[in-house]
Amino acid sequence: MQLNVLAVGDVVGEGGQDILSRRLPGLREKLGVHFCVVNGENASGVGITPAQARRILEAGADVITLGNHTWNRIQIGAYLDKEERILRPANYAGRVPGRGAGVYQCQGLDILVLNLMGRVDLNSNLDSPFKAANFLLSREKYDLALVDFHAEATSEKGAMGWHLDGRAAAVWGTHTHVPTSDCQILPQGTGFVTDLGMTGPARSVLGIKPENSLNLFLGGLPRRYEEAEGNCKLNACLFTIDTDKKKCVNVTRTDIME
Repeated sequence: MQLNVLAVGDVVGEGGQDILSRRLPGLREKLGVHFCVVNGENASGVGITPAQARRILEAGADVITLGNHTWNRIQIGAYLDKEERILRPANYAGRVPGRGAGVYQCQGLDILVLNLMGRVDLNSNLDSPFKAANFLLSREKYDLALVDFHAEATSEKGAMGWHLDGRAAAVWGTHTHVPTSDCQILPQGTGFVTDLGMTGPARSVLGIKPENSLNLFLGGLPRRYEEAEGNCKLNACLFTIDTDKKKCVNVTRTDIME
């Protein structure tokens, strides 16, 4: 049997939520998607609220993953403890709300989803994502494992893919908001892409107004980032997994531009 897993890149702001709500149901039907993971950590621009998480789940996400902006909307804390379908990075140091891994039923299978965050040029106050992956994969009971690795450095993302080759069915990167074209199947059968990209305003700098970013790089005073306007895009990848062999057999980009 084959399982089609859709992984959707970071949802940015109201525009990202809107295109996800409008286009994800049709994309799921068109591609025959069985299971869908959406990174939602930028739904508020930075962070996510419980209402925004519910909207993403209602749009068709089976699981929401987060990242370095998890705590920018502090009201998400209690929701992380209540809602099993939303994950924050498993390797946060110390005691924080929520969980970093979950096992979900789909097509008679137990699917383990891991949310991990990188340390290179991102947040040094984290436990090792590589050791966290080892621990969680050895502890949980599952048929297939999927990993969202929220990281800045392409080298760290690539290393994670190879580290988990043969142990996870699919590993994808999030965080940089720029889609990569390196969809591949690693030697032991793990589907991998360095970064999914983002779901949000297309004419922007990573989803925000270009003038906000230019202000920073030209030495202006700090100002609040504002979501860009105009048409949006949805960046995603489809992983086709042979459930008997527990290996990925195809990885394709499934981006939508409006």
